[in-house]
Amino acid sequence: MIDFEVSEAAKVVQDMAHEIAEDAFRKIARYYDDHEHEFIKETDEIIKKMNMVGLQAMSALQEQGGKGSTILAMLRQEEYNWGDAGISLGATNLGLGNAAIFAVANEDQRNRFGTRYASMAITEPCCGSDTANIQATAKLDPETNEWILNGEKIFVTGGEHCELVVGWFSLDRSLGRAAIKSFVIEKGTPGMTVTKLEHKLGIKASDTAAIVFEDCRVPYENILGNPEIQPKKTTATGFKGAMKTFDATRPYVAIQAIGVARAALDFTKEKLEKEGYTFPYDLSQHELSVVQKAILDMEANLDAARLLIWKSAAMLDTGERNSLDASFGKAKAGRAATLVTQKCVELLGPLGYSREWLVEKWMRDCKITDIFEGTGQIQMLVIARTILGFNRDQLK
Repeated sequence: MIDFEVSEAAKVVQDMAHEIAEDAFRKIARYYDDHEHEFIKETDEIIKKMNMVGLQAMSALQEQGGKGSTILAMLRQEEYNWGDAGISLGATNLGLGNAAIFAVANEDQRNRFGTRYASMAITEPCCGSDTANIQATAKLDPETNEWILNGEKIFVTGGEHCELVVGWFSLDRSLGRAAIKSFVIEKGTPGMTVTKLEHKLGIKASDTAAIVFEDCRVPYENILGNPEIQPKKTTATGFKGAMKTFDATRPYVAIQAIGVARAALDFTKEKLEKEGYTFPYDLSQHELSVVQKAILDMEANLDAARLLIWKSAAMLDTGERNSLDASFGKAKAGRAATLVTQKCVELLGPLGYSREWLVEKWMRDCKITDIFEGTGQIQMLVIARTILGFNRDQLK
């Protein structure tokens, strides 16, 4: 049985993360929203503070008997994203690629790459959600025992300021998904070029890059997982190994949505309470005003999404396969957060829509959570296929 009560030790971690979010992230949020692609000058100071929270989390983990590391990460990440989602992504020492490393890397690779900021490069101009159609290639040079990478990746979160990139490439495009493998490429490797930085709707403090690989050579040992192309009937294919990454990253993206939406909801409630509104939990639906009902409905939706995310995180901690549950949480959180932030802007009227407050920014920031790491529609496909027992050819 999973217990979702937050322990006292975990509450200390949560409170420390909230303090950083409020004192460090929130104060510079508007500046870096206005100055897209500008290096976050406070990065070193922020990382130092976040490392202190990490140490406190390790202490809490010991008190909990070594169990619940991902749940503790969820608590921290919700608070950081309550402060600012873009800064949470842009001023940190771990990226989405690190989840891939921890998911499928061997011990030596974890030791070499685990503590260095790693971006993840999957999406290409020809394929977004259809990752099985990746066109970028990896060929082994038998003379030098190096992989030669060619192709273009787009929408790489943190692709400019990262230290490493975890890229997905095909060893043989004619074999489809079975031949897809992931590789670790160090920033500055000859043949790897950042060609563009995107101008985005939200999370502007985090860069999003396009990267081209032209005869980019990486050591043989930089491949993650088994380098052999397995038969299609084998469950441990390279593609399925790579897809484990999403099982690990989707809870993090989903909790990002909760953090941003909660920021908007907390702010909206505060402003409405100053105008005399109350939000009682002991009244029936017909006794509530339209505004009261809207606020309580938003709280309920965020709470439901959070519990789904926590369940998928707890499954990671116990080593259970969480693909279905990770998709449940991601689908619910991305959709709920988008609707919550839009409603908050609506309830606050012209000031909610203006730049005087951060509510309009939170509405922009949270939309990406329903898109990256698998769109809401893709999550629904994953859920439906899993529940119904269909494959991708039977349900598209």
